[in-house]
Amino acid sequence: MDDFETVLPKLAAIPLFADFDIKKEDDLKILKNVYEIISIKKFKKGEVIIKEGEYGDLCYILYSGSVRITRKTPAGDIIALANLDSSQNVFFGENALITNDPRSATVTASSECSTIALSGKKFLALCEKQTVLGFRVILYLAKGMLKTIRETNNDKATLYEALFNEIEGNYE
Repeated sequence: MDDFETVLPKLAAIPLFADFDIKKEDDLKILKNVYEIISIKKFKKGEVIIKEGEYGDLCYILYSGSVRITRKTPAGDIIALANLDSSQNVFFGENALITNDPRSATVTASSECSTIALSGKKFLALCEKQTVLGFRVILYLAKGMLKTIRETNNDKATLYEALFNEIEGNYE
């Protein structure tokens, strides 16, 4: 695995750890603790990293390469949600850090890629020792989930209004 100094810029660049300042000794120590529980996983082009519906304990940080995120519609059609590149400092599968729910989407390597894999069990155990880590990361995840809930509620309201207008229009 790459050494800490090589991996540190990627850890510090992703939003999940954005509240950690690598110039502060305490924050650097916490990121070093995170480094000690991660692993580098490599994937070939076309290889599935996360499969929708399956359970998984790993959160992935895209270290190099690119991925495509898809999910199935209720009718079973596959739709593309995003194409991500490592230069975007992205991560996926973050729900595995706090829950053991089934995966909500499929992530497939669009090119040969490397990821930094972080186990949810190891992360939670580290948070017991480094409570600042747990607080900051869980707060970030909670804000993201609240944003998703707001957007989903807005989408539902828009769909409801369109359906209502369609039904109302058919009876006039």
